[in-house]
Amino acid sequence: MEGNRFGWIAITAIAPIAWGSTYVVTRNLLPADYPLWGGVLRALPAGLLVLLLARRLPTGSWWWRSLVLGILNVGGFFVLIYVAGQRLPSGLASTLMSTSAACMLLFAWLLLHRRPRLAAVVGASVGLVGVGVMLGFDGSGADPVGVAASLGAMVSSSIGFVLTVRWGSDIPALTMTSWQLVGGSLVLVPAALLVEGAPPALTLESGLGFAYVTLVATAVAYVAWFAGLRHLSPGVVGIVGLLNPVTGVVLGVIVAGEGFGFSQAVGLVLVLVGVVLGSLPPRRTPVSSPGSELSSARSPHSRDRIGRIASRDGTRRARRAPSRMM
Repeated sequence: MEGNRFGWIAITAIAPIAWGSTYVVTRNLLPADYPLWGGVLRALPAGLLVLLLARRLPTGSWWWRSLVLGILNVGGFFVLIYVAGQRLPSGLASTLMSTSAACMLLFAWLLLHRRPRLAAVVGASVGLVGVGVMLGFDGSGADPVGVAASLGAMVSSSIGFVLTVRWGSDIPALTMTSWQLVGGSLVLVPAALLVEGAPPALTLESGLGFAYVTLVATAVAYVAWFAGLRHLSPGVVGIVGLLNPVTGVVLGVIVAGEGFGFSQAVGLVLVLVGVVLGSLPPRRTPVSSPGSELSSARSPHSRDRIGRIASRDGTRRARRAPSRMM
């Protein structure tokens, strides 16, 4: 049972690791000033591909639910992430997004009435401290639009992921992914045409960048994430999401030459410790069954004890009998 739990945690971890890499890709390979078309080119091909594999269309209330979740988890989220990726260093952008660990715990409490476990709260707290250490508690000079976009994406996706748990517990992860990606794309396409006009011309670099964010950071990552939401609590999934800033910082150092010192190393360790603490399974107290109580009552020690008690009661009654007769 625990092996299955940690297996699903490992699968879920694919998503934040892949998402942490999108900031570097967006900043270095994708065209600037096209956040709406950037969201369309990322979501629509991935959604159609996954829908082809799922082979299932929404029914009933899932038509409007797919649009709502598509806006929260895909449409608005992808646009805001695109803006954050263009305006902020990858380490800072992914660090701000990692506050979704605490945000998902809060929304799961409000919307699902699931009180967070102590281990999840401790893990999220340790992880957020690690995020702050990685950031160096120094956000001065950061682009305010980029910071607002990153925090907006975090809140939007946190609400969307918790609503996905509330509404779609019986929907397979592949199907859920396809509906949300296509639903978010249907909202983005007219907005992109009205605001940004024609889609940007793709170069070799931007084409490779879109191929990566479409296939790996969207199709594969969202299937893994929704599978985790189906088999794990939102609190645990949110804490696993702390791997997002780890990936963002590491790739920012390797690819973009961003600074990495002692504070980043300490923060990285704290984030990983927070993920481990928050992912620990709940303790199970052994429950005694009626059969076990009966068998214990029939044990030799129990019989001896019962005999001694009966003997004492008999002696007391014998002592009291003459006084009652007199």
